Amino acid sequence: MSAGVARAAARRCPRAAARLLTNIATTTIDLGEDGEETWVITGDIPAMWLRDSCLQLSPLLRLAPRHPELAGVAAGLLRRHWRMILVDPHADAFNRRPSGNRWDDDRPRQGPWVWERKWELDSLTFPLDLALRLDGLGCREWLNADFYDAFDVILTITETEQRHEAASPYRFTRPGAPTSDTLTRAGRGPRARECGLVFQAFRPSDDACQLGFNIPGNAFLASTLRPLAPILDSDRRARTERLAAGIEDGIRCFGTIEDPEPHLLYEVDGLGGQLFMDDANLPSLLGLPYLGVLAVDDPVYLATRRRVLSPENPCFVDGIRLRGVGSPHTPPGHVWPIAIAVTGLTASHEDEQLACLHMLMNSTGGTGWMHEGVDADDPSRFTRPWFSWANAMFCELALAIASRPGVDSGEPVSRRR
Repeated sequence: MSAGVARAAARRCPRAAARLLTNIATTTIDLGEDGEETWVITGDIPAMWLRDSCLQLSPLLRLAPRHPELAGVAAGLLRRHWRMILVDPHADAFNRRPSGNRWDDDRPRQGPWVWERKWELDSLTFPLDLALRLDGLGCREWLNADFYDAFDVILTITETEQRHEAASPYRFTRPGAPTSDTLTRAGRGPRARECGLVFQAFRPSDDACQLGFNIPGNAFLASTLRPLAPILDSDRRARTERLAAGIEDGIRCFGTIEDPEPHLLYEVDGLGGQLFMDDANLPSLLGLPYLGVLAVDDPVYLATRRRVLSPENPCFVDGIRLRGVGSPHTPPGHVWPIAIAVTGLTASHEDEQLACLHMLMNSTGGTGWMHEGVDADDPSRFTRPWFSWANAMFCELALAIASRPGVDSGEPVSRRR
């Protein structure tokens, strides 16, 4: 992507955000040769994650009303996404070309386009969400025949994974890997009972789910399906409505608990198993207003948020320098800048937003860049020196503060607005 376009779009940003936006645009985004769609790498790994790449472009879309070419960049990414979903809808990350490169020697062996084949529900949801955001900007360059074919596959896969035990063909094992990187029961994953929710094998962190139904992932999918109705025919509309309604019923019956006030769980299995926690990666319980799922002043969200940002969440870290949500994916005592940014983006008051921005600027360990996980006592210790998604989330928060959307109004800072 042109550095000139990125710098022009970034002039209205705070200085640090402008530098990070330019870095994202010039080091991770490639518009490709003639006839090739937009390609976005995650940073220090030469592959494209469906989830990460959508979020990496998210702050650029805030600038698209003044720079419409940025919407075209995102539309090109989605045209690639539709093709990749048709290649393998259970995969989370892909190669630029069918090179056969892969993260590990997983079983069953993935095809040559696939970098990693971890089944994560959000991998199919974030492209749909990005399509809605572009539609809101008046851009439909992403709407082609591949979209409808990919959407049919998304419906089929999610309907099948509602019946995972009885119907799913998905298996995944990584020989010699820790339990967080492979699935139990010969690759089937944790046992779950049909209850309207969609099974997923791995969390957005790429760690294996402890229980089969991830609540924020399901909630995000349900909230994304219905707004697509205007571009769907009657059969697809009926299927999306059934799917969304089934998920919402499952969340009400299994994903919400009163203890002592109604709040959401992170994972359930439909068999009585319940897990409260929250992981730094999106979709998360903390990020539901940012994703457009719940209002920031929704009582269930507020009760959930209080627990997420407290020791009741086993991933919450309160250190000397940093405070926020981490992840089992990184060492203990590490806070994720992504989660600090999401805390600010879902805050109702300007003071909390500014505090999160200040914390992020003090999390770089002297590098000037965001990282994956940062030691909450010593920011000079961190994982992943080049993690474009984290840089993008800093920019999202900086731009949100600069434009003050929803501050003190009780409105969600939703990316679909």
